[in-house]
Amino acid sequence: MIPSIRSAYNASFTEEKYRRFLEDMTNEFNYEIEFRVSETPVFVDKQLKERLISAGEEIIDVLTRPDFKQLSEKAIPDHLRVPNEDNHTSLLAIDFAICKDDKGDFIPQLIELQGFASLYGYQEWLADKYRTHFDIPDNFDNKFGYSHKEYLDRLKQIIIGKQRPENVVLLEVEPWKQKTQIDFYVTRKYLGIEVICLSEVIVEGRNLFYLKDGNKTPIKRIYNRVIFDELVQRDDLKRQFNMIEDVDVEWVAHPNWFFRISKYIMPYLKNKFVPETYFVNELTNIPNDLENWVLKPLFSFSGQGVIFDVKREDFDNLKDPENFILQRKVTYAPAVVSPTGEVKCEIRLLYLWDENEKRPTLALNLGRMSKGKMIGVRYNANLDWVGGTTYFLEK
Repeated sequence: MIPSIRSAYNASFTEEKYRRFLEDMTNEFNYEIEFRVSETPVFVDKQLKERLISAGEEIIDVLTRPDFKQLSEKAIPDHLRVPNEDNHTSLLAIDFAICKDDKGDFIPQLIELQGFASLYGYQEWLADKYRTHFDIPDNFDNKFGYSHKEYLDRLKQIIIGKQRPENVVLLEVEPWKQKTQIDFYVTRKYLGIEVICLSEVIVEGRNLFYLKDGNKTPIKRIYNRVIFDELVQRDDLKRQFNMIEDVDVEWVAHPNWFFRISKYIMPYLKNKFVPETYFVNELTNIPNDLENWVLKPLFSFSGQGVIFDVKREDFDNLKDPENFILQRKVTYAPAVVSPTGEVKCEIRLLYLWDENEKRPTLALNLGRMSKGKMIGVRYNANLDWVGGTTYFLEK
């Protein structure tokens, strides 16, 4: 996005540097990342950085409304409601497409948002790997006002809280089969907490335990990475704990916030950074220009179930229209010039929100690059200069 920096980066890039970059990441944990990592980070100037910050703050204004829980109450399916919900989410991810306004300047446009965990460990580690292997200007950073140590201290504050690390677990469904498991290795390294499968949780009354070095160890706090959308399909997973029991545990990213802060609230967001969005069941008329709209299920993950080429019969085929939104398409700008063509980009802003704070704070980011219709890394596996990345923003 900054021509001089982009030109310099591309000119100094070699396949050998990229090979060593990937090899370094593989060797650290003896694990090869299962999604594509881009050859490049994305460089952002101060103007777009400020627009990204403003876009996030306008959305947070809605999330911090006194009536927000009432507004989002219907988002939680009754059979998946988890007790002991906190006052607000502890983690927040907001995804923006990088587009251009009518003046030709870059502007973020909201794609989706989630009161859920993301790659808070991996993205900081990835930025460090880019700095190690490529030339990244000193006046650019992947974080928002934090040094590396300050960021890790903040992450410990949010995820470990006042507990001891051995009493905090990262909870997932079969974590070592997930494509995002690289984040689990990094999180364990940074925070010293264990990564366990839901099937490993032992329930005794209202207390939870897991086995650590063969010893039954209390679970006092759960860093939740379990997505109900996946869990409800896993009848084969034998387990004592189903997440919905009333147990004596603290949650980081309480499961109810996955539903409350989701595409469900997008119709309530009205500003220049949010494309026009409606609940399908509340539509009085279906737009005539359906080629300019996209149908999205409210609670799917990683772009699954999204209908891009919308037809009128798609509305008739929806079994649960109350769980879909119709959103005006955004036009991704060619934001990065690579040696093999122009690339579209998304950025995820990652926030941390302590229980006693009135608003979340923007901490770091996650980037995705694409040359195809879909942005997610799974959709660009056979292309180059695409995939997961990070943004370095001008200080």
